[in-house]
Amino acid sequence: MPGADPLLSALVDIVGPTHVLVDAELRAGYEIDWTGRFHGEARAVVRPGDATQVAAVLAACSEHRAPVVPQGGNTGLVGGSVPRGGEVVLSLQRMNEISMDAEHGEAVVGAGATLEHVQEAARRGGWELGVDLSSRGSCTIGGMVATNAGGEHVIRYGPMADQLIGVEAALSDGTLVGRVPALRKDNTGYHWQGLLAGSEGTLGVITRVHLRLVPCLTERVVVLLALDDLAAAVAVSARLRHALDSLLALEVCFADGIELVRRHLELPEPFSPAAPVVVLAECAQRDGSTDALVDRLGTLIAVIPEVRASAVAADARTRARLWSYREGHAEAINATGIPHKLDVTLPLDELVDFEPAVRARVARVAPDARVVLFGHIGDGNLHVNVIGPPPDDPTVDDAVLDLVIEMGGSISAEHGIGIAKRAALARSSLPGELAAMRALKRALDPHEILNPGVLFPA
Repeated sequence: MPGADPLLSALVDIVGPTHVLVDAELRAGYEIDWTGRFHGEARAVVRPGDATQVAAVLAACSEHRAPVVPQGGNTGLVGGSVPRGGEVVLSLQRMNEISMDAEHGEAVVGAGATLEHVQEAARRGGWELGVDLSSRGSCTIGGMVATNAGGEHVIRYGPMADQLIGVEAALSDGTLVGRVPALRKDNTGYHWQGLLAGSEGTLGVITRVHLRLVPCLTERVVVLLALDDLAAAVAVSARLRHALDSLLALEVCFADGIELVRRHLELPEPFSPAAPVVVLAECAQRDGSTDALVDRLGTLIAVIPEVRASAVAADARTRARLWSYREGHAEAINATGIPHKLDVTLPLDELVDFEPAVRARVARVAPDARVVLFGHIGDGNLHVNVIGPPPDDPTVDDAVLDLVIEMGGSISAEHGIGIAKRAALARSSLPGELAAMRALKRALDPHEILNPGVLFPA
């Protein structure tokens, strides 16, 4: 019972007994990640309702030297949002308030608000959030900032860090920092938005976010392109980016992934015969005719020799169906087995060589493994999914990430480092960079209670 533990008693005093979960069955959903690969036992799950309670919880945990794992929607894929053993899980899901300023295109949002709810509120005012993810129904704004999530619209609007006007956060001792609401122009001192975006809960716990919104683009067209190989996909993508100022998303999938999605979602084959590589492009504009957008796409595609077939959709239902071939990948892969999920970025001129190289590198260390690739070809971000190796065996992770490092890429494009990639972070970073990051961590979290083991070994 909480009464037998001084820390838990203090937490109950702060948030109330119904929001301190100690029963194993109540904790269970907070203790395992979405993939099923990472899990651990929490000392307790605490669910504060506002920034003041977050600050008080952290002050109590700091006093008792109790490690804390901040958690949003728990959609992370690298083990950074679940306990490793004995930590207090600090769930931000109750902090889901949304305040819209439809006149100026801004929103103040609680860290626990889901992306989908923010999108719905923004659209009612004629606005949109510049970042979109397939996990929109469960991922939270605080978690998206903490991992600097990218998603499908990075080629047009940039990652989550680019959507921030201000951030409020609680440091490990309970000190609140940052300003929300914030000013569009304010260069007084250190830039908390830039500091906390991508920090994965290791420097502070994000409590509220002030977002800049973008105009809602109502005229949309989605096209699937059947191509012979990744070289053709890279060439076509470059041409689309150059020719289309309306381009919103540019995605790539491979035949094996399409087949996996098709079977899982019971979808028809998008092309006959099946295409080795499929590129999905979405164009969007605020004004003008959808028919004119379709005509422009059709005229452009007709003169691109690499395109062997295409499917175009302008109505919402058919657009969603074409998107399902790409967005269904994560769900279909998870239904097949517990995956090793490695999101990486390659220089655009290395993408073509990376595809066969990564398949060969995985086959060398895990001959029976299944590799499924997909990603955001517009910014060089591929998601490498490996099904088959035991969840706790890092051999295949090391093989893939070492290849990425050799080819001049980044070991994390948008999912973060978590615990899955911390060894690779040490291998891929300059010694001075790691030392500076560790110094910053010690300065803001001197007792190292915030997400210990994430980014660096505990």
